[in-house]
Amino acid sequence: MAGYGDDLRFAHVLADAADDITMRRFRALDLRVESKPDLTPVTDADLATEESLRHVLSRARPRDAMLGEEFGKTGVGQRCWVIDPIDGTQNFVRGVPVWATLIGLMDGSEVVVGVVSAPALGRRWWAGRDGGAWTGRSLTKASACHVSGITSLGDASLSYSGLPGWEQHGRMAGFLSLASSVWRTRAYGDFWSHVLVAEGAVDISAEPEVSLWDLAALQIIVEEAGGVFTDLAGKPTPDGGSAVCTNGHLHDEVLGLLAPG
Repeated sequence: MAGYGDDLRFAHVLADAADDITMRRFRALDLRVESKPDLTPVTDADLATEESLRHVLSRARPRDAMLGEEFGKTGVGQRCWVIDPIDGTQNFVRGVPVWATLIGLMDGSEVVVGVVSAPALGRRWWAGRDGGAWTGRSLTKASACHVSGITSLGDASLSYSGLPGWEQHGRMAGFLSLASSVWRTRAYGDFWSHVLVAEGAVDISAEPEVSLWDLAALQIIVEEAGGVFTDLAGKPTPDGGSAVCTNGHLHDEVLGLLAPG
């Protein structure tokens, strides 16, 4: 893990703290839901989780910066923890168990640690730079993640989050072309699409509009599993506003189909 083993273990500590809060509020009858300025939902669980992780980070890693979806960026360190307290809030609100806390550590512009914790599914995925990608219930109960070996689009499975974003970004024709070229499409959505690529259950995942906190933890997991992660322009960054993950074999072909007409 190139010296990031302690950070990966600490990321699991953060994930444990998040799980304690999110699972207590999942399907709670008194869950409070409000709308943010962009009209997306935010719950008391989102806010409480990010506040808790900020408190833990301020004590354990006072020199590190933090960027969270709900409260923005604090600190100015070279190292920055990038956190989405609940990725898949709409699922969380509706009682669908497909949601997760995303915890990434960036050293400069490079993601060096990532943990995705989906407690309602009883699963985690994680990676440290040069240490491989793993999935399981804990660090001691884990199996390695590897992307698939599919080399033909006609044999590939594609997962996505929804259709409106492709239309809004003028890429619906390309998306439909990709969807009609693959063997199978499913809208697993959000983090789950991308970790399924990492573990080889899906071959392609793509989202046209996402933020850094949606992707930082996922990039390193996909890459350490042997996959390729870029934005729609083909840049290997979690901060490009979009995401395309593949097993590597299919990446250039997928980007070509998704290019604007």
